[in-house]
Amino acid sequence: MSCNIEKYYAAVDSGHLEDAVAMLAPDVEFAMVLPTGITRDKGREVMLGYLQGRPPVDRKHHIERVAIADDLQFAHGAVTDDGVTTGFFVGVMHIGPDGLIDRYQVSFDAEFSLLPTALTSEGA
Repeated sequence: MSCNIEKYYAAVDSGHLEDAVAMLAPDVEFAMVLPTGITRDKGREVMLGYLQGRPPVDRKHHIERVAIADDLQFAHGAVTDDGVTTGFFVGVMHIGPDGLIDRYQVSFDAEFSLLPTALTSEGA
């Protein structure tokens, strides 16, 4: 199994949102756990709308760790906006039998990293 989680974040970061959501099952279920609240929803098109609705900044996910356990894929890293670290994320994806991501959960915290040597406020 190729590591879809890294490909997904690479597509999102490069602005190829349609390519990113093409990796999702049409009825993907997702939860975004953010400091502003939790968004739970369903559907590839809904996820595309969510991604397109984010503020227009140069956002990058700097993945520092990846793990795969059977049909689950995990990533942890820092998020930068316009080169400045804004926080840290943990993303988890379930890969369905068809190879598409059918469940996705991400959490983001502006201060807490699982790694003690995380990126500084100056970015990557």
